Amino acid sequence: MPAHINLQGSCRKASCSSSRDETRQRVKFTDERVCKSHLLNCCPHDILSGTRMDLGECSKIHDLALRADYEIASKERDLFFELDAVDHLESFIADCDRRTELAKKRLAETQEEISAEGAAKAEKVHELNEEIGKLLAKAEQLGAEGNVEEAQKILQEVEKVRSKKKDAEEEYRNSMPASSFQQQKLRVCEVCSAYLGLHDNDRRLADHFGGKLHLGFIQIREKLEQLKKTVQQKQERRNQERLKRREEREREERMKKRTRSRSRDRRRSRSRERRRRRSRSASREKRRSHSRSRDRERRRRHRSRSRSHHRHKSSRDREHSSRDKSRDRDRRRGSSERHQDSFNGKMDSRRNDDREAGEI
Repeated sequence: MPAHINLQGSCRKASCSSSRDETRQRVKFTDERVCKSHLLNCCPHDILSGTRMDLGECSKIHDLALRADYEIASKERDLFFELDAVDHLESFIADCDRRTELAKKRLAETQEEISAEGAAKAEKVHELNEEIGKLLAKAEQLGAEGNVEEAQKILQEVEKVRSKKKDAEEEYRNSMPASSFQQQKLRVCEVCSAYLGLHDNDRRLADHFGGKLHLGFIQIREKLEQLKKTVQQKQERRNQERLKRREEREREERMKKRTRSRSRDRRRSRSRERRRRRSRSASREKRRSHSRSRDRERRRRHRSRSRSHHRHKSSRDREHSSRDKSRDRDRRRGSSERHQDSFNGKMDSRRNDDREAGEI
């Protein structure tokens, strides 16, 4: 019977995993169900996995293949997934900061209240503890990377800070009663909201500041600042591109307006030229009409004068001819009269001769 139950459970797990795989195969990285923080490698569920603040599985899809697809696509165009990641990380950091403030309030309520001078000296010890813890964590990291010389230099700085811490603890001890000094003074880490003790040893400090939880919160906070800068740069670049496109559109509009204005001016110029040519042709035609009218008038006058002259000439010619005719008639009449007279004279002389002859 238990074997049968285990078989059913394994079947359910296999069916769930197969359905999830099928879903992921159908989903693209642009889908809303995909975690954008995971695509940018900054999801708190991944970073804080395995710590005391493990958040469990993210409610959205995490898939390295989708991250690879996003990295390839983001090189070709801006997808602005950083905005979603910034909203996610800001919400997470805000929750963490609220927990830190609540932890500080609880400490203030539970721990014995000390003077302002003692609190300042205790704060100085805490700061030196934090510096020692960070330096030790850095030295361990450099040693793990094989950079021994740098790690040795860091350890030398740790010794100097330890000396300062010893002096600060001595001042704090002298400003407090012995019973109060022996009491563990806790402090809340501003990064990961974990509790730190005033008398924590170097190992405890190195484990905290070099631990996955503290480094994970540092990574999340640094990634958030980096994403904010990236978003700001992209928005500025996008605004510049929009401004550039707007200027190009305005330039194109000005060019179009200028072109339309030039075309309108050309049309007006052509229209004026046509009117001018029309006016010139009309005036030319008018002048021609006037010239033709004048020519017609001149020809009419010339014909009139010609007819008058012809009539006058004809009348003169007729007069001359009549004169000539009368003159010829007179001449003929005169010659005939003279001829007649001569004939009559001759006849008279002959008759006279005949009479004389008769008389004789």
